[in-house]
Amino acid sequence: MSSRALAVIAAILASTIYGINHTVAKGVMPFYIEPFGFIFLRVFGAAILFWAISFFVPREKIARSDWPRIFACAVFGMVVNMLFFFKGLSFSTPINSSVITTLSPVMVMILAAFLIREKITLLKVLGIIVGLAGALVLVLFGTASKENAPNIPLGNIFFIVNAFSFGLYLVIVKPLTAKYSSITLMKWLFLIGVIVNFPITIGEFTDVKWTTLPFEAVWKMAFVVLGTTFMTYLLNVYALKQLSASTISSFIYLQPLIAIIYAITTGADTMNWTKAIAATLVFIGVYMVTIKKTRVRP
Repeated sequence: MSSRALAVIAAILASTIYGINHTVAKGVMPFYIEPFGFIFLRVFGAAILFWAISFFVPREKIARSDWPRIFACAVFGMVVNMLFFFKGLSFSTPINSSVITTLSPVMVMILAAFLIREKITLLKVLGIIVGLAGALVLVLFGTASKENAPNIPLGNIFFIVNAFSFGLYLVIVKPLTAKYSSITLMKWLFLIGVIVNFPITIGEFTDVKWTTLPFEAVWKMAFVVLGTTFMTYLLNVYALKQLSASTISSFIYLQPLIAIIYAITTGADTMNWTKAIAATLVFIGVYMVTIKKTRVRP
C-alpha cells in the first residue's frame, strides 16, 4: 500500500473519531464535567501519553527558529480550537457542531494559498463545493434535537471560531511535519497546550466529582482523551506528511455523515432520503479533493 493511501486512511480514521466525538462528548457535558474542565482533562491526558511514547523513539532537537511557529500551533490547535468547540457543544447540538465545522476546508484553502503558497486546483474547489453542499443538506433539511442545547446561536458562533482556528492550525503546522516526527511535534504542542490552558480550565476540572462518576461518564471521557485527542492529532500529523493541508481539512466533511451514522446505530436517529443524498454528496466531495492528477509523459 502506498504512503499516500495510508495517509488517506489515517485522515478517514481521524474524521471518523471526530464524528463519533460530537455525540460522545455532548453526553457528559455539563452533567459530569463542564466544557473547560473537559479540555484540561483532554490536553493533560494526551500530553502524558505523547511524552510517555517519546521515550521509545529517537530524540529530536527543535530548532530555535521553529519555536514561535510551534507555540502558535499549540495556541490554535490545542487551546482556541478546543475551548471554543467544547463550549459551543455545551450550548448547541452535536449535529450542528458536525456540520458547521465543515467550514474549515474553505478557510484552510484560503489561508494555505496566502500563508504557504499552496496551489488551489479547480478540482479541489469543486470538491469543496460539492462536500459543502452535502453538509448543508443535513443542516437545512435534517432535524436535530434541541434537548440540552440552551443557546444554539451562540454555540454555533463558537463552532465557527473553532473551525477557523483548526483550519489555521493545519496550515501553520504543515511545514513542521516535514522536519520533525509526529511524536516530537505532539509532545511539545500538548505540553504548551497544558500550560496555556491551565489558568482557564483548572477551576472546572477540580469541580468534578471524580469518585462518584458512573462508568458511562468514565468511558466517554476516556474516548475523548485516547481517541479524539491522542489518536486524531497523531493521525492528522501523519497524514499531513503526504497530503496537503487543504486535502486533510476536506475530510472534515465526513464528520456530519459519521455523526448521523453513529446516532442511527445507537438508536438516536433514523436514516431517510435526505441523509442518503447528503452522504453521497459528502463522499463525492472528499473523493474529488483527494484524487491526485497523474502526469502523462510524452
